[in-house]
Amino acid sequence: MSELAERRRPGRPRKQRGEGSARAGILHAAADEFAERGYEAASLRAIARRAGVDSALVHHYFDGKADLFAATLEAPLRPDRVLDVVLAGPREAVGESLVRYLLEQLDDEKSARRIVVILRTALSSGPGARMMREFLTREVLAKLAALTDAPEPHLRAELAASQLVGVMVTRYGLRLEPIAGASADELARRVGPVIQWHLFGEPGSPVS
Repeated sequence: MSELAERRRPGRPRKQRGEGSARAGILHAAADEFAERGYEAASLRAIARRAGVDSALVHHYFDGKADLFAATLEAPLRPDRVLDVVLAGPREAVGESLVRYLLEQLDDEKSARRIVVILRTALSSGPGARMMREFLTREVLAKLAALTDAPEPHLRAELAASQLVGVMVTRYGLRLEPIAGASADELARRVGPVIQWHLFGEPGSPVS
């Protein structure tokens, strides 16, 4: 295969565009596509068309739609992948592990500032709120609900998520003490059992 053909194979960035500009073009196209169509309706193929590249090139840079969406947000962590890390441990520690891992990933100034921006986007009335809602419903809440075989799994997942969002708003957005200054271990010890109960406990039973 000639050098020119090698450079132009689907899935490889063209030399004249450069890897940085090709990736940036895909991100720009993805941001526009998500804003116009929402997370659910947007497709990698449509994003590739908008960017003027082969769809294989999108896969060259990004693992999938969730990965591309997180990149457009400049998210400090992939919330849909948090569960993969947490589930590597024992089921009875899911609640505490969720809180601890989340805070450990966000407890630096740059990540904290970025998560506040993302939270504000999610709470707005614009297209960003729609994108976040669809992303969280499909990639996060559905996976949380799948963890439990207890009744009302989707309600349980949303209640658990509400605890995590509340901690993030209080710690990184409002910076209220003593939550803002508490250690990740302390908050995991206190909030983790509540999340565990929402996911797996019986309604009306005490939080242990």
